[in-house]
Amino acid sequence: MALRTVSVGCDGLQSSVIGLGCMGMSEFYGEPDDAQSLRTLERAFELGVTHFDTSNVYGRGHNERLLSGFLKGRRDAVMLSSKFGVVRDPNGPSGSTYDRGIDNSPAYMRQCLEESLARLDVDCIDLYYVHRADPNVPIEETAGALADLVRAGKIRGYGLSEVSADLLRRAHLEHPVTAIQSEYSLWTREPEIDVLPTCQELGIRFIAYSPLGRGFLTGAIASAHQLSSDDFRLSSPRFQGDNFDKNLAIVEQLRRLCAAKNCTPGQIALAWIMGREQAIIPIPGTKRIKYLEENVGAAAVTLTPQERADLEALLPIGGAAGTRYDPKFQGAPRPSTS
Repeated sequence: MALRTVSVGCDGLQSSVIGLGCMGMSEFYGEPDDAQSLRTLERAFELGVTHFDTSNVYGRGHNERLLSGFLKGRRDAVMLSSKFGVVRDPNGPSGSTYDRGIDNSPAYMRQCLEESLARLDVDCIDLYYVHRADPNVPIEETAGALADLVRAGKIRGYGLSEVSADLLRRAHLEHPVTAIQSEYSLWTREPEIDVLPTCQELGIRFIAYSPLGRGFLTGAIASAHQLSSDDFRLSSPRFQGDNFDKNLAIVEQLRRLCAAKNCTPGQIALAWIMGREQAIIPIPGTKRIKYLEENVGAAAVTLTPQERADLEALLPIGGAAGTRYDPKFQGAPRPSTS
């Protein structure tokens, strides 16, 4: 199967129209199963997925080591992205992603990159993200240091994650930003306010993580009791109490909209993203082949203008019940500084 590809930045990078987020293969969504995850990675490649997203903090390096085995013999055929900037306690609890805060200093950046290259067993990372912006380091300094890594051939391009439009502009002035990665889905549409228009203006590709609302928009989660006790989604207000029930009612309406399309709620949610005039690359995460195949199948779903309008009326900006994160949760994006 050949998925359509799109360019990412001006560096010759190409990505399949849908990628694979690999975080859940190592942490946050139940116990990891490396054998199952490797089979899913291989199946993704067979289906035409070429964009694989990881980070140095996913499983405290486990995720990058997992990908290293998959990449052997395929490195030139995939677009590999990783991240740096979040500092974790090596002995801290699972699911706590900000044990020691954020560090965007050039020295820490170089240290993280060399460690990631070693774990991945590659010479270059295609897209290297600032996982979260550090309020103590000017974004211009971070972007300048990343530009040095591009010139050194260590990375092909760089990206930012969960930043404001203003911060994005400032970084882009220092050195062109290849991509921005932020949460975006039918129930998290806030990037449409200013970040997506800024990306369109500057020619920066937008990568959507959690495009299925952390699994909620698939319709597969009927109760919070289905989630394992260490699943970090249980800390999200959207998965709690009355908010859960209100969001579940929205998904039931989404399910009815899918009936005439002969597709799943998850597929229609992904098709809505991929069908935007401004090309956005969703990177839904899964460690199971069944859900991977369902997600990739969304590339064949086409929505009419009326169907898009119906979906957007069902879930307007701010339409989901509850905030994305509990303010006390250490994995929440920190406010961006201008």
